[in-house]
Amino acid sequence: MNHDAVFIYSDQLLRYRFSEHHPFNQFRLTLTLDLLRHLNALDVSQIIEPRMADDEELTLIHDREYVEAVKKAGRGELPESIGEGFGLGTEDTPMFKDMHEASAFLVGGALTAADQVMTGRANHAIHLGGGLHHGFRGKASGFCIYNDSAVAIKYLQKKYKARVLYVDTDAHHGDGVQWAFYDDPDVATYSIHETGRYLFPGTGNVTERGHGQGYGYSFNVPLDAFTEDESWLASYETTLREVTHFFKPDVILTQNGADAHYYDPLTHLSATINIYKHIPALAHELAHEYCDGRWIAVGGGGYDIWRVVPRAWSLLWLEMSGQQHLAATFPEGWTAKWQPKAPHSLPSSWTDPPDMYPAIPRKSEITEKNQLTVDKLLYPLRDQKK
Repeated sequence: MNHDAVFIYSDQLLRYRFSEHHPFNQFRLTLTLDLLRHLNALDVSQIIEPRMADDEELTLIHDREYVEAVKKAGRGELPESIGEGFGLGTEDTPMFKDMHEASAFLVGGALTAADQVMTGRANHAIHLGGGLHHGFRGKASGFCIYNDSAVAIKYLQKKYKARVLYVDTDAHHGDGVQWAFYDDPDVATYSIHETGRYLFPGTGNVTERGHGQGYGYSFNVPLDAFTEDESWLASYETTLREVTHFFKPDVILTQNGADAHYYDPLTHLSATINIYKHIPALAHELAHEYCDGRWIAVGGGGYDIWRVVPRAWSLLWLEMSGQQHLAATFPEGWTAKWQPKAPHSLPSSWTDPPDMYPAIPRKSEITEKNQLTVDKLLYPLRDQKK
């Protein structure tokens, strides 16, 4: 059966869990699926189970020694002193039981999505369990053990000979994916994020353009802290259109972290849920304009798992599956079901209240700084057109 869009999911994705109090909490997947079910927006025929990535696939990106260390960590056999060298057993990335298997399922979900799209079984595929963009070849970082997006991109190159545009709208710079393809002219990496002056991982400057043959294929839009919707969206729409036109990809892979929102506890941006309607709408448009519709979407960051992530990721699926009309009203049943367990008042609307936060006194200055960043990024592209 061919689908316009498929949803990669199984409960195996919930096994990626560091601890009860760790900010990375895959319970947000449960909340998102339940919101979609309250909307009658997800049919069982659209759900595809992920598989577990094998070692050969993982080592498309990751060092074999690192994969073996992750396996040992998941069995309780990796000494802390050795684990630290691999970024395992740290405050950000603690060791947990069966961490290799849980992480390999996240990667396998991205590969399942890639196969669905590239074989024509679906135009679009979403894998919200993925998006772990900080993982490096031989080291865990920033809650990320294996880098599912990087493995999927290398898989797309090897199996389908595809030119891939990676688009990262997480508030944190997509460093692991960028560095994996920094010298590769057949992969363009695009990341719009909060400036590294204030936020992990501290990279993603507009001057990070690539290296060697890959020079000119890395694009970064670091936004000033407290950036609001208008400047965020203007920066995103202007730059992504030009980058896509320049690169002309065969497939677009988007990472959809939902942590640029004002409520997110780990970041300092001032976006509302409004941007999460526009982010996938533009990706959808560009996929059809340049890639015959081939669009793969993964999840990412997002640490307000009650008020922000379920709405943001539901809006992504509604756009991808052509069901935007279902966002006309918010399902009261979902709010009533989960409010007794939630630490905050849950939303009863797809929009945020206009008085969600006080006026930002530096708004014009922030907007101006972001525009200068956009100009710096676009200048080389526009210069090539002359």
